[in-house]
Amino acid sequence: MKTKLIIARHGNTFKKGEIPTRVGGRTDMPLVEHKKSKNIGKYLKTNNLIPDIVFVSPLIRTIQTAMYAMKEIGTKEYTLKITEFFREIDYGVDENKTENIVELRLGNLSLRKKNINYEKYTCEAIRAEGKKIIQKWNEKAIVPDGWNISPNELIKSWITFGKRIEKEYFGKNILVITSNGIARFSPHITESFDDFVAKNNLKISTGAICIFEKNKNTNYWENIIWNMKN
Repeated sequence: MKTKLIIARHGNTFKKGEIPTRVGGRTDMPLVEHKKSKNIGKYLKTNNLIPDIVFVSPLIRTIQTAMYAMKEIGTKEYTLKITEFFREIDYGVDENKTENIVELRLGNLSLRKKNINYEKYTCEAIRAEGKKIIQKWNEKAIVPDGWNISPNELIKSWITFGKRIEKEYFGKNILVITSNGIARFSPHITESFDDFVAKNNLKISTGAICIFEKNKNTNYWENIIWNMKN
């Protein structure tokens, strides 16, 4: 018998055509659509992965996603376990800023550290430098300067959570609705995070699903699905 951990990113918080910002844990925005949330429920129901327990962050976007997913499944009675750990990360000085602004700030900072006169660069060149830093965040979860994140604490929390659910909910399906910044650290519950990132991009799309499973006699969780878009 296997314990299954299903991690889904919440649905969209920006309408089509709107310029998105880096919405972190200090910004509580509702969903602007329900389709992606319902699609999570459809997938779980179709694949016989009905959640026995549902964890969400305190943010309305994760709570709404869970509610619409469970409604689609047809579960009338369920409890959402609101867990602070699953709140989105704090983007620090970049909280709620557009990606262009974030890239410019990071690019300027990077060039200064290299003792390069960034004033001679065009905005596009500075942004390109910033994009390299964001790419490292997406590929290896290397935290950019100015963000209030402790990777070690997030890693520790995921490992602790993995042990907890195996002990308390062995053989059951556990659904977690969280945010992109938090979910990308979940592969640390596998045997090798480095091996995982060598094969996968850590960035998860809105409404996408990731699934881990674990046998009772194994030491690590195995990832079987990552960033499956709905």
